[in-house]
Amino acid sequence: MHSDHATRAQPSVPGWLRFVLASDRAGSAWYLGLGFFFAPALAIASPWPALTTTLWVVIALAGLSLGLLGIAMATGLAIVLKSGVEIPEDYWRSIFDYVSSPNVSSPNVNSQTVSEPPTSPCSRPASA
Repeated sequence: MHSDHATRAQPSVPGWLRFVLASDRAGSAWYLGLGFFFAPALAIASPWPALTTTLWVVIALAGLSLGLLGIAMATGLAIVLKSGVEIPEDYWRSIFDYVSSPNVSSPNVNSQTVSEPPTSPCSRPASA
């Protein structure tokens, strides 16, 4: 008898999650950057209530879209967590445009060779 677990393929990370993570990252960067534009624009547009209202609506819709992306991101990561799949480091590096880490355990490495420092940032989480 074959076990059902032996023949079942391990579930992977949902394909849409990469799009959501990348969109959230890019959208957050744009939202923050455009905040420097909207602050003086609101000050200049304050004599015209219709223009001020329009700017506030644009800011609110952009914030709402980031909030919806955040909900989608939390949902996707919860699906992955519930399935027990570990998201590999290369997946995260591909979203943040980091190069993959070099293979340090190569058998052809000479112990006399001086290695260069890594060019990619530290892989620790930001909270550590």
